[in-house]
Amino acid sequence: MTPDEKYLNRPKRQAMLPFCPPDIGPEEIDEVVDSLRSGWITTGPKVAKFEQELAAYVGAKHAMMLNSATSGLFLCLKALGIGPGDEVITTPYTFAASVNVILHAGARPVLADVRKDDFNIDPELIARAITPKTRAVIPVHYAGRSCDMDAIGALAKKHNLTVIEDAAHAIGTEYRGKKTGSISRFTVFSFHAVKNVTTGEGGAVSTDDTAMAEKIKVMSLHGMNKDAWKRYAPGGKVQYDIVYPGYKFNMTDLQAGLGIHQLRKIEQTLEKRRAIAARYRAGLEDIPGLTLPGEDPQGRNCWHLYPLLLDLENLSIDRNQVIELLKQENVSSNVHYTPVHLFSYAKEFLGYKPGDFPNAEWLGERELTLPFYNRLSDDDIDDVIAAVRKVMTTNRTAH
Repeated sequence: MTPDEKYLNRPKRQAMLPFCPPDIGPEEIDEVVDSLRSGWITTGPKVAKFEQELAAYVGAKHAMMLNSATSGLFLCLKALGIGPGDEVITTPYTFAASVNVILHAGARPVLADVRKDDFNIDPELIARAITPKTRAVIPVHYAGRSCDMDAIGALAKKHNLTVIEDAAHAIGTEYRGKKTGSISRFTVFSFHAVKNVTTGEGGAVSTDDTAMAEKIKVMSLHGMNKDAWKRYAPGGKVQYDIVYPGYKFNMTDLQAGLGIHQLRKIEQTLEKRRAIAARYRAGLEDIPGLTLPGEDPQGRNCWHLYPLLLDLENLSIDRNQVIELLKQENVSSNVHYTPVHLFSYAKEFLGYKPGDFPNAEWLGERELTLPFYNRLSDDDIDDVIAAVRKVMTTNRTAH
């Protein structure tokens, strides 16, 4: 039986397959219930434990838990004193948060285009974007594949820049034998609901810089030199000082209870995701007009997303129409991403326009993300494959 015969004769799904629900197990639920029963539900001992275990996992001296990766990126910039008159280089092919935080800090975002083969920022274009005003670079690891950190690190060293890795997609990613989180001065993780490790909402910063770790910790909770757990723990003193006009970016013990067990299962999670990626490849690789993601030759892909690239030149429909046709087959899909410079605010506040970053725009027109999460069954995956094959086969341009 040919692949087309196997999949095209498959009955349509009866119910919509969701795009990416979280994988929450009994251990996480029990830990959250334990926090509720303990009476300590804000920042406390479980946040501290999660910080210790994340630092140990990524190979960093410190990890600071926060309410989002966005807060983490922002605090790194503020801790460095980056603000008006400064420039920070990042990619246009990312979620808006990577750019928004630079604006919130008062600095100017400078975008450098990506490479088509891995969606990641091109170090050669970073080099061209550096000016005397450049203070930092925020490389974004797309979909679980690492940026070229050797090249980016060399540029940063040459020009005295700080690297702040946006690893929202990259917990468990490895680059040349090192885990993301142990390479640059700062790395920022996301624990949003769709991430490989989730706390519902949440994030963290990892670093080996003890002084900066303390500064970020203080800034994240109103500038207080002691959080409530330290004040009310045995032997603690209730008095505290405000040493900085800080923010309210702390994580709670309820969130950390989820994260502790999610992190302990991360290697098992990555194996599941690698197996799902392999099954997708086996079912899709012979379809003309599709480019599939692969393993990372520089290290380990943590498989946060499964992004396809459509050969629009050989299809009679565009990417958005493909999404609608998949929906008619009861298969959800998504887009990662619309390039940031094409949004209204980027045109208005940053002066960018269509055509400024051609690789990002080319990817943004063609990228389609398939459902990708731990609890996908083999039948679910085969339903997705069948739907993609049907849509691609029936809408291919005849030659």
